[in-house]
Amino acid sequence: MHVVTFAFECGAFDPRLMRSGTAALVWNAAVGLAERGHTVSIVTPAHGHGRYLRERYGARRTDFTDEFQMPLALDPRVWRGFSPRVDVPLRTSALHMRHQGVDLYFLSNTYLDMLHRTFVPDAAAEGRDFSFFKELVFQVAGVRFIRKVLKTADLVQAYEPHQHYLLPVALRAAPGTPVVSTVATNRPLNEKVHRPQVEQLLAFLGAAVDFDAYADPPERTGALHEVLRRYLPSTLLDPAGRHGDVAYHSLVFEYAAAVDFLTQGQSDHVATFIDTPFEERFRELMVSQVLRRNADKAFVGGCAVSESWLSRELTNGHRRDFLASLGLDPTRPTFYHSARYAPPHKGQLELFRALRQVLDEGLEVNFLIRCALPGTMTPHELPPHVRDLAEQYKDRVRVDWDMVDEATLFAYAAAADFCVFPSKFEMDTFLIAQGEAMACGAVPIATDQSGTRHFGHVFDLTEQPEATGFALARSFRLDDDLLRDQLAKRIREADRLFRHDTDAYARLSARARRTARHLTWDASTRLREERFRRVLAGAGVVADPRTRIRQGRYDGLDDATWTAHRELIALSAAAQGRALECARACAGRPDLAEAAFRTAYRAARFRVCEALLDVVGHTGGAPQVRDRLRVRYRSGSAEVVYRFPYAERVELFVPGADGPAEGFGKPLTREGDDFRGSAAGLLDDHPVVLLITLPRGRFVWDEVRPVPDNEPR
Repeated sequence: MHVVTFAFECGAFDPRLMRSGTAALVWNAAVGLAERGHTVSIVTPAHGHGRYLRERYGARRTDFTDEFQMPLALDPRVWRGFSPRVDVPLRTSALHMRHQGVDLYFLSNTYLDMLHRTFVPDAAAEGRDFSFFKELVFQVAGVRFIRKVLKTADLVQAYEPHQHYLLPVALRAAPGTPVVSTVATNRPLNEKVHRPQVEQLLAFLGAAVDFDAYADPPERTGALHEVLRRYLPSTLLDPAGRHGDVAYHSLVFEYAAAVDFLTQGQSDHVATFIDTPFEERFRELMVSQVLRRNADKAFVGGCAVSESWLSRELTNGHRRDFLASLGLDPTRPTFYHSARYAPPHKGQLELFRALRQVLDEGLEVNFLIRCALPGTMTPHELPPHVRDLAEQYKDRVRVDWDMVDEATLFAYAAAADFCVFPSKFEMDTFLIAQGEAMACGAVPIATDQSGTRHFGHVFDLTEQPEATGFALARSFRLDDDLLRDQLAKRIREADRLFRHDTDAYARLSARARRTARHLTWDASTRLREERFRRVLAGAGVVADPRTRIRQGRYDGLDDATWTAHRELIALSAAAQGRALECARACAGRPDLAEAAFRTAYRAARFRVCEALLDVVGHTGGAPQVRDRLRVRYRSGSAEVVYRFPYAERVELFVPGADGPAEGFGKPLTREGDDFRGSAAGLLDDHPVVLLITLPRGRFVWDEVRPVPDNEPR
């Protein structure tokens, strides 16, 4: 089998050619296929490193030359002052080298050689600098290269939908090569691109799409939908789109032969967005419908820790000697964080604040922090609270901002007792860096993201026999005090565990090591190889009933499945807020309806609760569901009481209120089971909206009409 790997970055074999963890995924997956006897050709930009590739690796210029004018339709709403149509002259060439059994083709032209330090265009370049189109140029140049040089390949594996959304359509048209899309990072599923631009480029590549079929339905009206449109951009889950644009994920899910995820949790998350602020909005979007009708294309190809990492050996006394060489006390528990510097994504704002909090308290611990800075950024440009931490606590903190080789990363990770990964916004999927640290025995303190639950960190160490470490609640805020406080609490707990319960720490460390080392590239390669063969054979795969139920795909279940899995459907639908499906499963079963009601109530799925009140057969739950928001009106404002005992945070949104997208919600103050506050503009006949933060980082919206407080409960 000849597989073409299409990736914007692949150079994990050389830190000079690497800017993100995706490069490690691309490279190890390609090597794994090559080791199993397949022909693998990577197509990637040279990113301006052609000379280095020639001198360091002996890369040679190929005979390939491709001169063309790429038509570019500019969105006049963004590119003001520019012509609406630009023909970009391009002359693409290619370098070739062979490394570890893989053929690499590095494409070069004016655009693909831009941004040699950052690789990826800055989002701020949109509307002012044509370097913004580097990824789009790569798609067009890449399609033309594959057609001319690799046209006999059996299959293309393309990484990251936002960097290859033209390929599934274009290569399906000619030469008829199937494309498997690998979703390595969780970009917003409703992120959109300028429709005329995509139409024009596909026509240029000899393909076409009926884009009307992918248009979102008309925006719904009402209090909840108004609040969602204003608030969701601040969560990074649903960027503010422009009317008439197209969600590129729709093209990928519709035209790709298969869609590859790194973990089952990531696949489930993308299928439902359950327990996130985006869930309600997601169900209304066209991309949700496209995904559901193509859901059986999804499979889990997996990810892993590299064999080169796993094969490294520790010398006796490494931890003691390494920490001492950094001027740190080896008797202290040592915490480690390794990631590119990306505070909104990696939770580093909250991490650095939590570190300062525990250090100011006098906690005797070490912190090893490696954050590769983006592009031309220098440590002097960092915020003071980051820059000054290591300076103030020289005896306990070491921070390094450089991209380094695997041996250096291993030395740091192997000296750590705990690894800390408070990632936010569900952007991470597998998180190779966490796996690498755990493979060395570091006990994780990490966010309970859907995509990283395979690492086994939990909220309660007693609830799971194979727990590997401590979980943090998910966060969808740019600045989250709850996450900061949780981080500080977990670091204190870890310190106590390390000092006072060495046997328990040793068990967690052994489980962390065993869990991470079980995730191998050999297993991942076999999964992809099997699915690639099925794609080439034209054989589809239908998900099992439990997967369909877990992903809320009830409409595809036959009567026999409804009967066989009635209890599972009822409780799953209750937890997902699917009132009709839950009521159907509970019909004639008051006992099951009782259990579903309790599940729905704890999950703040009040529409399900109301649908079950009649089926339950009594009205004991009616007041706590129907009268949960009570208001006492005053002149010019109102005193609000919201009763829900399972919430950790409640925010009140009044539709039409002034304020920024993030922050126009008013936090209510907890008093026992009640949440209290005041608000202006509430009317007793108009619904208001509340965002409920539940334990363990689950979120749900509640749209409810206030009950005047002069009525009896």
